Amino acid sequence: MVDTGGGSGSSAPRKRADARRNEQTLLDAAAAAFVSSGVDAPVRDIAAKAGVGVGTIYRHFPTRADLIVAVYRHQVEACAEAGPTLLANSSTPHAALARWINLFVDFLVTKHGLAEALRSDDAAFETLHAYFLDRLVPVCAQLLDAAAEAGEIRPDTDAYELLRAVGNLCIGADNDPRYDARRMVELVITGLRRQ
Repeated sequence: MVDTGGGSGSSAPRKRADARRNEQTLLDAAAAAFVSSGVDAPVRDIAAKAGVGVGTIYRHFPTRADLIVAVYRHQVEACAEAGPTLLANSSTPHAALARWINLFVDFLVTKHGLAEALRSDDAAFETLHAYFLDRLVPVCAQLLDAAAEAGEIRPDTDAYELLRAVGNLCIGADNDPRYDARRMVELVITGLRRQ
């Protein structure tokens, strides 16, 4: 949320920074609650985890849909921002790609109930899939291009197809304790390597 307060002086930027930190804390707490209890986690549990009152959550996020959308966007942004950082700090582009795909898998397998919520009739969810693709496909493409230019992977790998494949491998991971989505995804990423 953006603080649009018209206050002047040195206190206005501090309030905006505090508001951003508070929102970040709320989003992190909500994400953790969604992982452990699904998107229907009680607001009081999220508030307790964030160390705030329930009213603070409703002040930032008037509806559950608003909170779900904000958590989803927050996590998409974290995944998108990680790509360039991993590319700059990893030993090889393929290593950066593999680490980023692991973050993407974490994002997918921790969305208990989110898929159902996104398919609901709530208008707040309508643009999330396009947002997800707009933010993450270019990051994946950047990582794939770097690995292909380094001669580490096949040059014809499409970012959208890879993300779709990884997403499909993660479906149902929480329904079968014998199924290891991360292992399946690791096989795909290994399979991208040039022989």
